[in-house]
Amino acid sequence: MGRKILFITTDQQRYDTLGVHGGIARTPVIDSLAAAGIRYERCQPTSVVCMPSRASMLTGQYPSRHGAWMNGVPLAVDAPSVAENLKDAGYATALIGKAHFEPFVDPFGRFVENALSNLGVPTVEQRWFDGRFGPHRGFDFMELATHGVAGPLHYASWMRREHPDAAGGFYPVLDGDLNVNAAGGGETNAPQVAINPVPREWYHTDWVADRTIRWLSAQPDDADWFCWMSFPDPHHPWDPPAAERSRIDWRDVELPANYPRSRGEREAILDAKSRHWRAWYDGRLVSNYEAPAHWVPATLTEDQVREVNALNAIEVELIDEAIGRVLAAVSARGWSEDLDVVFTTDHGEFQGDFGLLFKGPYHVDALMRLPLIWRPAPVARVAPAVVTTPVSLVSLAATFLTIAQRPAPAWLEGAALPVDDTGSDAATVTEWDSDLFGVSVHVRSVVTREHLYTEYLPGTLHDGSEGELYVLGDDPLQRVNRFDDPALSAERAELSERLHAHENRPGDRATPGILMAPV
Repeated sequence: MGRKILFITTDQQRYDTLGVHGGIARTPVIDSLAAAGIRYERCQPTSVVCMPSRASMLTGQYPSRHGAWMNGVPLAVDAPSVAENLKDAGYATALIGKAHFEPFVDPFGRFVENALSNLGVPTVEQRWFDGRFGPHRGFDFMELATHGVAGPLHYASWMRREHPDAAGGFYPVLDGDLNVNAAGGGETNAPQVAINPVPREWYHTDWVADRTIRWLSAQPDDADWFCWMSFPDPHHPWDPPAAERSRIDWRDVELPANYPRSRGEREAILDAKSRHWRAWYDGRLVSNYEAPAHWVPATLTEDQVREVNALNAIEVELIDEAIGRVLAAVSARGWSEDLDVVFTTDHGEFQGDFGLLFKGPYHVDALMRLPLIWRPAPVARVAPAVVTTPVSLVSLAATFLTIAQRPAPAWLEGAALPVDDTGSDAATVTEWDSDLFGVSVHVRSVVTREHLYTEYLPGTLHDGSEGELYVLGDDPLQRVNRFDDPALSAERAELSERLHAHENRPGDRATPGILMAPV
């Protein structure tokens, strides 16, 4: 048999928010995993939005193959699952926290994650959440949470049942029209910020850790297990427990290096990119469910950026401490020597870069460069390393199967992660497809050691001629678009060929389907 696997994910976390990467958050537990393991300097998602990226982690496939091509489009229930493969090999399997392979907004109970009912073709009443814990997608046990207390998931039900008076402190993400709320709060009126009076021990970060520890305590000493512990933070809304806000005073937080201080500078940088950048900044375009439709990025202030980044860092610190508690429980069971730990996130967050917040079809490091740490089990005797070769989240499923000593099934598109920096010609691809609010956007990007190259396929705003090209060594902030620079014509042709090879790879393609529900 293979080794035990603890797979830890956060939601919407930038590379530079960890202490080991220079972030303001104190993350000694994650930093220690990085020091003892393999730290990947340039990990890319398959998509910069939740559902497609998370589906790629589970399936080892790109969105254009697995079919969950944008938020609101569910992953097919019979899609490939690395958890199913591990379960067949004798592993106990669990997912605790945020899954999001299917939409959260589900008033008619269409989706299994919101019901966890295994009753064939149930009635609408039976399909609605009934307190079950699986099995589903190869997970024997699922105990699910999202960022607040709306909806039918386990954490929301627990809060409403056990602590109903505290449930009203969370930021209300959806307004009455099921649009993402644009209202501001906190001390700067920053969008999707709230002062949340919930006690820390009832907040979803500690709840996910508590539930993980409880599941682990029920496993036999000799069990092989795969546990996906999935924290909803630091995704917006930014509403950590109010008692924890004193950890970091937002007034002391420096503005990001990629926040242009003057509006004129911001607009000049955005105007050099593809046209949808400036359109979003000015409030003329929304192309992602989770960016509030009624919020205009040009209204973002410096103090709002500071408060958002302070709250984000506080949420990261709470996650680090929660991970420490889980690892202590693992150690108490005597499992530490036989445990692989993988830590990452699904995509990034602007957090003030270019004067923006949230995410969307904008392929730059704020959204595409992710933290990824793999601490192999000590018994594996893998030397610590820093890997600068670009890698992709599509490789996670293959990596888990390698740890478990399982053969790679034919449906995998990603190879296992490298354990050293010997690769020199690697490239990763990130896809984006969206069709909502009457706007379709289709983006493909490739990242190498030297370049970040993007092409915009024909859609509502783009005719197929636009793109972006950044030389990472000269322009680490991706402010100078050299797509039309004749001096880089050879590099552009080679990068374009890499993208076309990805688009023309063998195998079936998933075609865009009918949107079932937002978010």
